[in-house]
Amino acid sequence: MHRAPTPFMVLKEKIMLDKETPEAGTSKHKGKALWVVIGLIITTVVILLLKVTGVGAQAPPPVEPCIQCHAIPGLELPLKNGEKLKLTVSPDSFARSVHGSRLICSDCHAGYTTSPHPNRNIDNRRAYSIAQYEVCKKCHFANYTKTLDSVHYAVLKQGNQNAPVCTDCHSAHEVTHPDQPRRAISRSCSSCHTSIYNTYVMSVHGKALVEEDNKDVPVCTDCHGVHNIHDPRIDAYRLDIPNLCARCHTDKTLMDKYSISTNVVQTYLSDFHGVTVSLRQKQSPNAWTEKAVCTDCHGVHDIARVDSPNSSVMKANLVKTCQKCHPDASANFPSAWLSHYEPSAQKAPVVYFVKLFYLAFIPFMILGLSIHVMLNLWRAITRR
Repeated sequence: MHRAPTPFMVLKEKIMLDKETPEAGTSKHKGKALWVVIGLIITTVVILLLKVTGVGAQAPPPVEPCIQCHAIPGLELPLKNGEKLKLTVSPDSFARSVHGSRLICSDCHAGYTTSPHPNRNIDNRRAYSIAQYEVCKKCHFANYTKTLDSVHYAVLKQGNQNAPVCTDCHSAHEVTHPDQPRRAISRSCSSCHTSIYNTYVMSVHGKALVEEDNKDVPVCTDCHGVHNIHDPRIDAYRLDIPNLCARCHTDKTLMDKYSISTNVVQTYLSDFHGVTVSLRQKQSPNAWTEKAVCTDCHGVHDIARVDSPNSSVMKANLVKTCQKCHPDASANFPSAWLSHYEPSAQKAPVVYFVKLFYLAFIPFMILGLSIHVMLNLWRAITRR
């Protein structure tokens, strides 16, 4: 059977032909051969790129064969413990999800490509969710490995099957972008941390998020992390709270929108509380400190506006706040502390004017002492 010539056979014949032709046409044929080689190289590169990117490849099989059955309302699978696993999937919801245009059913449900499906012995719904969430790491390996260092995984490893896994936060067939809308992030956490969420939504941060859809305020993951969520009760987390709050409260552009001073962190670090915490963080970053951090005065999830009647740092409530650490604190105790206020003619005028006096007096004293020393030296030299 005659075999069709390949591009390389054509190139070889052309080169042999060039050798047999007179020298007058040699340069012309060499030029043509060079262009043929360049063309073959370009063609090879294009073919390789198409294979790598998948352009032109056969499209994966559609999800319609699975949806035909799994769109049936009330489709369920009885489990060993008497529970029923819901198998109904909304075609519209799955199509709108982030996976709708990227994955097919067998990408996550391997082994169910034949009909009827093989029988699986599933103890209960929770056991199925825990076993199935491992599938997520095929595509999201980086985020999956982060969860292995989280407090959630630590609880799961201890045997608590109620610890959240990927599908508890992101759902299974209706996965959407986690920050659309942004308030959905904290609402997702509320499925387990209901009481904390109810406290948060009444705070200055939570109200702005839920009632105003304000994207500037922190949600749960801003303070606790996303996949590598740490235990907030450990020593290192407590020491890092000032840095945590500083992420927003030192952002001048952000704070200017709400007329909040960005000096709150600096004034705290200059205060005896902040100085001690800062030193402890440098010397023993994993050691517990009893000195006050931001949340001790302002609250944790129940942070209120500083001018709100129920604010823990309002003057009327400040004594009670101080008494958490200083049980013997009297009504005048908070007056010895400037808090985040910088001295001014209106706020702490005595401190402000004393500060101005020292700003002038100290340079004057240094200059006077320098002149005095120089005159003594000049007298000693001239006498000698």
